Order: sequence, then structure tokens, then C-alpha cells
Amino acid sequence: MPNRSDRERIRAERARWEQERVSDTQERRSRYTTVSDVPVERLYTPADLGDFDYLRDLGFPGDYPYTRGIRSTMYRGRLWTMRQFSGFGTAADSNQRFKFLLEHGQTGLSVAFDVPTLMGYDSDHPRSEGEVGVCGVAIDSLEDMETLFRAIPLDRVSTSMTINAPAAIIFAMYLVVAEKQGVEWKALRGTIQNDILKEYIAQKEWICPPRPSLKLIADTVVFCTEHVPQWNPISISGYHIREAGSTALQELAFTLADGFAYVDTCLAAGLHVDQFAPRFSFFFNAHIDFFEEIAKYRAARRIWARHLRERYRAQDERSWLLRFHTQTAGCSLTAQQPENNIIRTALEALAAVLGGTQSLHTNALDEAYALPSERAAKIALRTQQIIAHETGVTNTIDPLGGSYCVEALTDQMEAGAEEYFKKIEAFGGMVEAIEAGFPQREIVEASRRYQSSVEREEKLIVGVNAYVEPDEPDIDLLRIDPAVEEQQKARLHALKGRRNGREAARTLSALTDAAKADRNLMPPIIDAVKAYATLGEIVSVLQEVYGEYEEPPVF
Repeated sequence: MPNRSDRERIRAERARWEQERVSDTQERRSRYTTVSDVPVERLYTPADLGDFDYLRDLGFPGDYPYTRGIRSTMYRGRLWTMRQFSGFGTAADSNQRFKFLLEHGQTGLSVAFDVPTLMGYDSDHPRSEGEVGVCGVAIDSLEDMETLFRAIPLDRVSTSMTINAPAAIIFAMYLVVAEKQGVEWKALRGTIQNDILKEYIAQKEWICPPRPSLKLIADTVVFCTEHVPQWNPISISGYHIREAGSTALQELAFTLADGFAYVDTCLAAGLHVDQFAPRFSFFFNAHIDFFEEIAKYRAARRIWARHLRERYRAQDERSWLLRFHTQTAGCSLTAQQPENNIIRTALEALAAVLGGTQSLHTNALDEAYALPSERAAKIALRTQQIIAHETGVTNTIDPLGGSYCVEALTDQMEAGAEEYFKKIEAFGGMVEAIEAGFPQREIVEASRRYQSSVEREEKLIVGVNAYVEPDEPDIDLLRIDPAVEEQQKARLHALKGRRNGREAARTLSALTDAAKADRNLMPPIIDAVKAYATLGEIVSVLQEVYGEYEEPPVF
């Protein structure tokens, strides 16, 4: 790379070029920024890379610091896992959709749960009314989980479950289903999201206060370390942080800061970093600003590798690897002209692939209205397959590596994240920062700035504030029959009538004792699940012992 004198010469020549060849009147706008409102230079040169060192900062795929990817051959050796986030109505409905997607080439399952399940409520709880099965599948008990995975051999698929506050309970149900199928736990592959900190930051679905929730996460990590060695017990999620309105930098910084908090929690639980870090995974958003997103993924790998090696003294190289799943941005989809969402999703998916994702979900064109129809879900899956097999982008590794623009944006992302880490540490750590409302306020302000820029037409959204058409779209939507809720309630009532009520009560009492004694809660939760205690009943025990959480207002 150029030395200091070369960089100075390039800067001087650039100044001459701008003076002689460029004027602001030749440009369409006075200010160019990313979707996150980061200024974008009209031209990037080696001078923008500072003291960039190829071997130190970029290196080779599969080599530290993994800027160019965590695998030496990347997609030439193995494509990313193609997932479609799916789940709606009853467990039987979702089971049919899973089989449809697997038949059409999907290589992993990704389960969406309805809001009552995410909040730890049974379907017959008053707060569940009107939401049962609407935004995902309703899971009240082991019986529902058995139906959800009926005739799907769990030792042959990788399953990702987007569940957080009651993650330990849902995971216990999955383990028991595998046991009933005759599948050993050590053969199970997949991920439970289990990321409670981002719930307090962004998604707002919790059952207990932060500190006991962290203890529950540590219990699942310890349990997986001992019994489910191929399972990823946590997927640290920036996706929902971004969907709440954060910038790309905030998504990066807050997600990695959450990850460091989980490392600290597991270390405090008595594990060595190399016992659990290799099975930590991440979940990022793929938004519409192409190069900004690619830079975000590359910076994330470099930051995680450096912190795990230097700060936490991890010795196992696998602990340094940031493995991540990506989902295209739901918040970028528009209800207006929904067919345009196919194009948005394709570009976002391409950014995720060029950024080196290990797993990908592509949103469907109709998701601004409802859960995807079968046709829309197939188009979204075909989008991934076209990128993989027709575009040629998988033929070479990190084809944008060395781009002055991408490398400069990557460095900028890294530096900005480190500044956020310092601010978070000033609060005492991520939990204290959340309790003080710091990340929440940052996201609120970023969201306000973005919305203002759209309303002032500084940011153009096709079909929304540019190229608007008056007619409403006519597309087929997946609609959840209101009868689903009554059917789910009836099944739940029937289950309670035929289960061994005395055994269910005994296991719930044993769970109470274990929580009060500060023991690992996974074994008693598994026992309660086997007795067909419901999700809501188990959550009620945890809330009785640990209390509930009320978020402080953020202004």
C-alpha cells in the first residue's frame, strides 16, 4: 500500500482534480449519505485508507482477522444455508409450510413464533386475544412442538428458532421432541436466538428483569456445552435493533457489545471462553445501502476476532470466528408497489453474500402486509438460488476486498463501533447502559433523523415519496382465520384435561425450588415440559421467583 508521502501526493492530485474537473453544480444533490446518514465521498482513493496494511487489516479468507471471510474457500467450498423464516397459525399449519419449503430446496428451518409465545403467554391468556397464530406459530406445550416437527427428522435438518425471553422453555421442548424421535441430543444442529439484551433495547418482549434473564441464558449455554455440543445456544441479534430504527453503526456496535456481555456472563458462570465462544453466532440485518452493509459485516468479523483473542485471551481459533445469519430488511419493504420489494430483497441478499454470511433469509414481497403467502415465499427462496447459481458472485472470495470505498467504510465502521464501546463501558457495561436507556435513546434519535429525511424527500423511497402510483396493489395475502385462536384454545384446554395434573404440578414446584436455590434451570424445565406443563405455567414460576420488568421511560 502507498506510504505517507504517496498518500500526500494522491491527496494533492485529488484536490487538483476536484478543482479542475468537478464542481458541485455538476452533482444532483449537495450532500450524499448512506441510509444511516453517513457522508459518502464522491471518490475514494488509497489516501482514504490511512496506514492500511494488507496483511494486518485484510489478510486472507480463513485467516485472522477474517475481514475477507471465516472460511478459506468460502462459497466455493460450501454455499450459505438457505432459510425462510416461517411459521403461522397452528403447529399443523406450520408443519405443512416447513415441508413445502424443504421440498423446494430450502436447506434449513427457521421458526417464527406468534407474539403470545414470544411474550411467554399461553393462547388462552387474556393478553393473547387476537394475536394467536397471527405473526408466527402458536406453541403452548410439548404437544404443539411435537406437531410442528412431525415427520421432520431433527438429525437431518438445521433448525433456527427466533425466540428470546422464553428461549430455554422452547429449546427444552425441542430437545424432548428429538428424544421422542430417537435422535440423540449430540446430533442436533441449529440455533436458539436466546438474546434477551436486544429485547430490552429494541423488540421489547421479556418475562423477567435483565439480571435473572442473563442467568437463564448462562444456564442454557452451560447445558449445551455439556449435552448438546453442536447446538448454538445463542444468536446475538442486531436484526431487531436495526428494525427499530438504528443506523448500521449502531446495529454493529450494540450487537457486539451485547455479545461481549454474554461472554462476561458465561465466564462468571465458570466456563472457559473456548468452551462456549465457538458456538456463539450472530444475526444481522441486510438493509438497502449496499456498500454500507458489506462494510458492516467485514468490520464485525475483524472486531470480534480481535476482542476475543486480545481481550478475552481465547486460544481456540474457532472462538475468534464471527459466524452470522442474515435476514433482509423488513423495514425497507413498502406496502406501496409491493412487487418492488422483490428487487430490494435481491439487492440486500446480494450484499449479505458479498459480505460473507453463513446463512440467509430473504423476505417476501408481501411482508409489508402479512406473513408471506406460499407463492411469495417461493419467490424469496428462488432469489437466493439465483444469486447462488447464476450470478457468478460465489466464484471468487470477497470480490470487493481491496476496494478503496469498501475498505474505507469498513475502517470507519470499526472505529465508530470502538467509540460506542467506550461510551457503554462508561456506564459500567451493557446491562447498566440499557438500564440507563442509552442505546434506546440513540436508536430513537436515529429513527427520527431518518424519518425526517424521508419526509423532506432527502431520501427517496420508490413508490412512497417518489414515482408514486395512486392505485392500491392487488395481491393475494395469507390471512389467518380467526377460528385458529379458538381451535388452539380448545386443544390447550383438552391437553390440561388429559395430562397428569399432579405430575405437572410436581415439576413446576421442583422448578420453583431450583430457581430459589440458584441451580441450573434447564433440567427442571425439561422435566416440566415432559409433564406437559405449558409455556405460560413455566413462565409464571420464573416471574414468581424473579419478578417482572417494567421499562423506564426514554425521552
